[in-house]
Amino acid sequence: MAATLSTLPFSLRPCALAIALACLGTSLAAQAQQANTASTADNAGPILESIQVSSNLLGTSMAASTKNFAGARTVVQKDDIDNSGATSLSDVMRRIPGVQISDNSGSAGSAISLNIGVRGLAGRYSPRSTVLLDGIPMSVAPYGQPQLSFAPVSLANVETVDVVRGGGAVRFGPQNVGGIINFKTRRVPTTPGITGDASVRYNAYSEVGHNTQASVFAGTQLDSGLGLAVLYSGIRGSDWRVGSDEKVNDFALKLRYDLSPTAEVYAKLSYYDVTSRTPGGLTAAQYKADPFQNTRPTDFWSGERKAFDIGYLNALSGTQEFEVRSYYYKSSRESTLISGKNLGHQPRNYETTAIEPRYTQRFTTGKVSQDVTVGYRYLAERADETIYNVLIASGVQQKPTRFANNATDAQAVYIDDKIAIDAWRITPGVRYEHIKTERYNHLPVDQKIELLNNKALPSLNVAYLLSNNVTLFGNYNSSFGAVQNTQLNSQSSKNPLQPELAKTAELGARWKSGQLAAEATLFNIKFDNQIQSVGSGENAVFYNVGATHHRGLETAIDYHFDRSGPLAGVNAYATYTYTKATLQDGANAGNDVPFYSRTTDTVGAHYQLGAWGFDLSSSHQSRQFADEANTVAENAAGNLGVIPGFRTWNTQVKWKVPGQAGLELVAGVNNLADKRYFTRTSDGNLGKLVGAPRMVYLQGRLAF
Repeated sequence: MAATLSTLPFSLRPCALAIALACLGTSLAAQAQQANTASTADNAGPILESIQVSSNLLGTSMAASTKNFAGARTVVQKDDIDNSGATSLSDVMRRIPGVQISDNSGSAGSAISLNIGVRGLAGRYSPRSTVLLDGIPMSVAPYGQPQLSFAPVSLANVETVDVVRGGGAVRFGPQNVGGIINFKTRRVPTTPGITGDASVRYNAYSEVGHNTQASVFAGTQLDSGLGLAVLYSGIRGSDWRVGSDEKVNDFALKLRYDLSPTAEVYAKLSYYDVTSRTPGGLTAAQYKADPFQNTRPTDFWSGERKAFDIGYLNALSGTQEFEVRSYYYKSSRESTLISGKNLGHQPRNYETTAIEPRYTQRFTTGKVSQDVTVGYRYLAERADETIYNVLIASGVQQKPTRFANNATDAQAVYIDDKIAIDAWRITPGVRYEHIKTERYNHLPVDQKIELLNNKALPSLNVAYLLSNNVTLFGNYNSSFGAVQNTQLNSQSSKNPLQPELAKTAELGARWKSGQLAAEATLFNIKFDNQIQSVGSGENAVFYNVGATHHRGLETAIDYHFDRSGPLAGVNAYATYTYTKATLQDGANAGNDVPFYSRTTDTVGAHYQLGAWGFDLSSSHQSRQFADEANTVAENAAGNLGVIPGFRTWNTQVKWKVPGQAGLELVAGVNNLADKRYFTRTSDGNLGKLVGAPRMVYLQGRLAF
């Protein structure tokens, strides 16, 4: 039944544009270089960070880079993660201003998928943000199906969480309206001998379930110069709903080899598999009777991902750097949902291949320093999807009702120029996307659909270093969301679908000193041309009809008390975000966008007393609406009605066992008051989904 997809033609137009842009962007800089042949940044008037970015295209996560970044950016280091009492990536993300998390808002209530909403944008499966793992897109198909089905399941092997909330970073795309999120795994050791750690965590919910999480990290640097690291995370057990069993394995092998003092080769092999039973939504009556019950015991989803990436990085000189990386991953996922007398199966397979070279050149003259970066990406997606039913009574498999192949070839070129003039940091840039998408429907009828889109996405970022501690910034960025595979079924001469477009502006300030870190950002997003569906299921029709307006304020503060004062050992932090996201078109214009909260906040404190660590934290979100009409009254099905706001409290105690080198014991409670809260889902598995009840956990960690 499979169809063979021919290779799409390779367009040279974006390459030509890249060359033209590079010539335009560097002509003046080249003249400056000729006038001043200084080979290092030390000879420049202003001081820029090293151009070496160590395979992190967001730039270094060191404090200086973050402090001077011309936009809203939050970097959470591993020490901060360990000392926050966070038990999951969702907990870490809630501490970041402007970010909203839903634990189980997936189609069937699975807690595996990561659902990140930024600045009032849709959070289900994180479709509006570019989410990366070690700089590589995590979604199964970045253009055709940008969803996070395979999210990291353990914090133990995450070294840094780097979030750029502003839209349209020039070096990334697509689906970057809600910014860029990079989860960086632990680095390969640079010392001989095996170092690492292992941990086991037991989670017990006050209702129904319990599970065990395990993680291992081990690595070494061999005499040959080859560095190796093995990472594993896994889950066994169930969540807080009846029939919510989960099994996850997440493996990775990282390699690094120093070719010279300035050049290295790095690579990673990874494997991820998951099986998750999905209890689904409840009607209002079912939720009232027992919010933790399961009325869909046959439903589940499963998936697998195999990936490989390799890169080459060379700091050619103090003023030059070249990097090229390539990656390939093959994924499959299948959902099984009950519908009347049938079990509906939807298996999908994906392959993604990409190559990304980039080159950075520093030019200096007098008081002006410039880092000009030119980059390119070619990414190819291939996918197939099938829908078929199995009769519950007999177990007989029916003929498929849908079979389709999808192909996307996307090329992107970009150029940006980080200019330093005294205390100013000015970075103009532009990204150009050339996307060719084809969909081949074989069932119910043979049909070929083609779509070609070309988009130029300019940006301008400005920062002013008011002092060693204070940075003022402002920026204007454009970003977009590509037309997705299933949406192409609605493509026609009368309904020519176009990518979604957004324009984002930010104005903010950041303070960074030894004890205090604080930030405040005003943002404004005009998101036009949004693709929305009319109808549901296989009968859904997609149109470019949506427009929303998102604006608000994000604030954060983090303070380490004086080590000689009465509060020595205390670190306190707080965040507050106000967002107003409203619909701009149609009968519901002026209403709030569904599934976001106007206000969110977090407060917390960490107290270190010798070998003991104590954490107390709280997060809050205000009410949400489940539909564009902002319906307040709950319907019988449970999918409509206001979603009340709530606050939860978490606490944790950590003890480094004396005399037992590397042994650490942790105990904690999430949702300390056992607050009952819920969300809703309005898809084919509609209804109310209860949030996590009180969870008590115990963890042991041994470093070696």
